[in-house]
Amino acid sequence: MVLRCGDSPVPLPLGEVTSFALPEVPEKDDFSEALAQLKVVSEPRLIVVGTDAAFAAVLTRLMRLELLDVELAYVTEDRSDATDAYRLSTGAKAARAALKGTAHVVPLIRDDAGIALVGAATVTGPGGTEELIGEAYVDDNKLFSGTVQGVRIVPSPKLPGIRASVDRRSRWAGRRWLEGRAVQLGAPAAHLVRDGVPNPRDLKRSTFYRHDKTWLLVR
Repeated sequence: MVLRCGDSPVPLPLGEVTSFALPEVPEKDDFSEALAQLKVVSEPRLIVVGTDAAFAAVLTRLMRLELLDVELAYVTEDRSDATDAYRLSTGAKAARAALKGTAHVVPLIRDDAGIALVGAATVTGPGGTEELIGEAYVDDNKLFSGTVQGVRIVPSPKLPGIRASVDRRSRWAGRRWLEGRAVQLGAPAAHLVRDGVPNPRDLKRSTFYRHDKTWLLVR
């Protein structure tokens, strides 16, 4: 079953598959008809055609409904944070993998607002334009304390499941990644963007962590 989100083009290999049109970033009520169809399918598989934000929205809905036994595939036209994180193809090649590929068990990364992360989260200072003041830890290891340009958090298809790095002031400085089960950040004010979607207000605390259940990614 294909979930076409927004006006994303559907590759030819998916042309004959049952399709549902959803908003660019679907919300709770947008899934009702499509998820009802899954109840009559013996081996349910959803193919998300859209952006990382749409992919994350679908995974978030499956997590909240405890439907993580549904296989999930992702088809997008161009490379993205999610395709990089999970080493996924794009375009027609991704569509063929979505139809014929195998589902793999991978860690599910979410935050304390109950939103799944599939590509990358960025944390900067207030409004997204200022430096970030605060501190962050990956498990028990300090990521930073003080003032930095920002922090980048990405999921991993293998355990421990999550990794984070600090944005350096110099573009020549290499990234130093820390891996763990959770990333905790505290700041007077922090601007969070999850998979391209800005949080509506600045936060003082944010935690991303490995969910107690996994999900099924088709590759």
